[in-house]
Amino acid sequence: MPCPKHNSTIRENSDVLNRRMEENDDGGTPQRERDFSAASAARATLPLNPPLAEQLRPQTLDEYIGQSHIMGKGAVLQQAIITGNLPSMILWGPPGVGKTTLAYLISKTLNRPFYTLSATQAGVKDVRDILEKTRSGTMTFAVPILFIDEIHRFSKSQQDSLLQAVEKGWVTFIGATTENPSFEVITPLLSRSQVYVLKPFSSDDLDKIIDRAVKFLEHYLKTEINIVSTYALKRISGGDGRKLLNAIEMVVTNGGEHPIISDETVASILGKNLAAYDKKGENHYDIISAFIKSIRGSDPNATAYYLARMLEGGEDPKFIARRMLILASEDIGNANPNALLLANACFDAVHKVGYPECRITLSHVAVYLACSAKSNAAYMAIENALEFVRKTGDMPVPLAIRNAPTKLMKELGYHQGYKYAHDFEGNFADLEFLPQGAAGTTFYFPSDNPKENEIRAKLRTLWKEKYGY
Repeated sequence: MPCPKHNSTIRENSDVLNRRMEENDDGGTPQRERDFSAASAARATLPLNPPLAEQLRPQTLDEYIGQSHIMGKGAVLQQAIITGNLPSMILWGPPGVGKTTLAYLISKTLNRPFYTLSATQAGVKDVRDILEKTRSGTMTFAVPILFIDEIHRFSKSQQDSLLQAVEKGWVTFIGATTENPSFEVITPLLSRSQVYVLKPFSSDDLDKIIDRAVKFLEHYLKTEINIVSTYALKRISGGDGRKLLNAIEMVVTNGGEHPIISDETVASILGKNLAAYDKKGENHYDIISAFIKSIRGSDPNATAYYLARMLEGGEDPKFIARRMLILASEDIGNANPNALLLANACFDAVHKVGYPECRITLSHVAVYLACSAKSNAAYMAIENALEFVRKTGDMPVPLAIRNAPTKLMKELGYHQGYKYAHDFEGNFADLEFLPQGAAGTTFYFPSDNPKENEIRAKLRTLWKEKYGY
């Protein structure tokens, strides 16, 4: 149970923050002067040091922006903080949405020791050093919070080293990750932690961040900043608050004596749209999945959109071409045999031409595949056959179709009774090709499309009732 002192501290902090909020509406000193009264009166040197994103890092929970689904009034994590019943947790969300800041503010609000490790630099020894201090009783006050950034980068053994301390309550563990914890965090640690999903900042959240940043910069730089449009800024951020603040800092500090924030100045100063796309993270798999499903679903417009998302985000064009090559057989197959030819030609063209010109070929073939007739019959044929082989094992090949390179093999009946198809009318000879015990088993079921309807009719003519075509 949390100690009464902790709850008292939380209430006191909350009261102070509420009074601050009420004071903002007192009609006295202008808002900008009150917010940044501690800023230097002299015009600061540029660039900012520390950077704007660090200078505007929230210092209280009331200053924390976003994540209302877990931090709003009455929301689950807010209630856990207020009551002091804080579980070990994993904060899962994209970059720049406040995972590290939230962990720090929780510890500050609860008045708990805060220890932080980066999974890219720390090892098992670093973790054990901290845990040993808590276990040996050198930290006899409030239960410490151990924050591990990028927990997904910890190996299994490194994550294992946390289990006892978390289970015994020596520390409250908070992990931050941009990756799906279901895949990147070991099951025992995951089962001992509550997972909270953090979302990209909404448009309203980004407006609040922009307003706070502009007020700070106007006072810091002793100049007025003219806001014409924030569309480009918000688009560049992709819901990433850190990226948004970095962009604002660049635009304003490179905007001359009277900076202007507009779509034109943002494009001019920042150069290009830094799309929200992680080539190695979950977003990578989400977007390529959406791209493939759009082609499979015969939607050329969604296909072009997700192709653009990948290209703008810096995806390797060869990766996209490779996936289309697979799709041409898996999802189109014999419904349109030309699809595989074009996909292969696209793969070659991407190698030969390179980006950006190869984007045209990628679009050409992606749209063609999306508009093509679909069939997964060839794909399912090999899946059905593989399942059958795994169940039945290595059944003997019929003697008639075995190779007979030696006299002994011929004497044993190898190749005996084989009918050379081209010696018969229609280049077809009625012969059993499947092993005994597998005869008549159907693996390939043509789909209902013009090409495969032709194939089905031909197979029915050749094999009569044998395969049920």
